[in-house]
Amino acid sequence: MKRLILLLPLALFLAIAVVLYRGMFLDPSELPSALIDKPFPAFSLPSVQDGKTITLADIKGKPALVNVWATWCISCRVEHPVLNKIAKLGVNIYGVNYKDDNAEAQKWLKEFHNPYQLNISDAKGSLGVDLGVYGAPETFLIDKDGIIRHKFVGVIDDNVWRDQLAPLYQAMIDEAKP
Repeated sequence: MKRLILLLPLALFLAIAVVLYRGMFLDPSELPSALIDKPFPAFSLPSVQDGKTITLADIKGKPALVNVWATWCISCRVEHPVLNKIAKLGVNIYGVNYKDDNAEAQKWLKEFHNPYQLNISDAKGSLGVDLGVYGAPETFLIDKDGIIRHKFVGVIDDNVWRDQLAPLYQAMIDEAKP
């Protein structure tokens, strides 16, 4: 019995060490999402640019990237030129300006250019909560029916676009063709 009590701390230490060791090899950009293969949450929020109401119906119809961004997000500033480049390729990108000041968002888009076809102002973060957003930037790929097919957490750079997201986006485009 004494032996068992002496081995208990060692067993506990080994169990914790295994869990921590496994964690070293996980990719933080691949956070699981319960929304994969589920409809994009319904919403009714103002546009960043003109305050007109945008709803789920406005982002359905074509495959798209839905990019959660904010002016306070340093990583979003790094990602923004890549989004502009992707938009010039004809990729449909919708923005969700997350927990941000609308005047600052308008200033940002004027200064750094606007890659978004529509830009939703989520000042209170309600849509972000429904999407399970941890922070910005996060990007969702939705199909033509508004079904979430993929979630990417972190900065989209040229490599991420080329190697991960572009093939998924192209597959959704091909799937949407009659």
